[in-house]
Amino acid sequence: MAKENGESSDGSWKKHVDDIKKIFDFKEVLGTGAFSEVVMAREKATGKMVAIKCIPKKALKGKETSIENEIAVLRKIKHENIVALEDIYESSNHLYLIMQLVSGGELFDRIVEKGFYTEMDASRLIRQVLDAVNYLHSMGIVHRDLKPENLLYFSPHDESKIMISDFGLSKMEGTGDVMATACGTPGYVAPEVLAQKPYSKAVDCWSIGVIAYILLCGYPPFYDENDSKLFEQILKADYEFDAPYWDDISDSAKDFISCLMEKDPEKRFICDQALQHPWIAGDTALCKNIHESVSRQMRKNFAKSKWRQAFNATAVIRHMRRLQLGTSFGSSIHNANSISNPQSRAPAKSQSFERHAV
Repeated sequence: MAKENGESSDGSWKKHVDDIKKIFDFKEVLGTGAFSEVVMAREKATGKMVAIKCIPKKALKGKETSIENEIAVLRKIKHENIVALEDIYESSNHLYLIMQLVSGGELFDRIVEKGFYTEMDASRLIRQVLDAVNYLHSMGIVHRDLKPENLLYFSPHDESKIMISDFGLSKMEGTGDVMATACGTPGYVAPEVLAQKPYSKAVDCWSIGVIAYILLCGYPPFYDENDSKLFEQILKADYEFDAPYWDDISDSAKDFISCLMEKDPEKRFICDQALQHPWIAGDTALCKNIHESVSRQMRKNFAKSKWRQAFNATAVIRHMRRLQLGTSFGSSIHNANSISNPQSRAPAKSQSFERHAV
């Protein structure tokens, strides 16, 4: 069982336990990751419902630093829009992270289910994300993997707040090494990451721009079935506000996105600047119902089997090296498909979206 004082005998923050199921009644599996499983559970002593991230120690071989980093980050942060780490248990075979349970479902699922959805709704969502990421940045933490499936609603209530989850790729600045690891999910990753250049908090702001883009049209700003061409689009920040999908979206919203999806990280808005943009802080976000168009595109472009796929740093960088990206975009590069793309088909620049939708 856990130590009475909540500390292990070596003075660390992990509570030692022989059998976690003596403390928690496991319910259903909420999700699985590369080397972990998340289970909904009830704490027997209090009846409180939690989410437990169960990590087999044998799966941590060679990855100990990554999970220790995630825990170090989670233990530092406390924000109303960030899923909280409540406790840590350790058995002989497993590490258990006891997380705040959020029950409102995933971002895109909720938007599709709505009957009414406006720019103003998207603005309020993005403001919450900016508030939380601004808090992280103020503490020297870079999330590095912001994407829609890491944004969850706290409860099923219509006015529920949004929560940021999954800090498996987050990084503390100033921990001795320059951030230059290619990580994240390609559709949301900043150009400087793909270019294998040192990068900073600005990568999170780029990802928020990509999320805002999708929230207003229902499809991703970058897509190509050929991964090398996808990376080339991102490296060039080659995106458009395609007609007719953006015809009813305000110029203010487009300007906001352009300030975040700026190729040069030195010119890109930081969270403070984004929070002061009229589309967030003012009254320029329109109240016209755009639900029908956005939800239709989301259903086509973000089928769960597609957009839940994530990519680890090694796979991305290995793939890029094989394609010789960052050094040339030679015409000899064709149809590389060693990793599948998380996006479904989005509009090609010269072709209609409907022909390419799934």
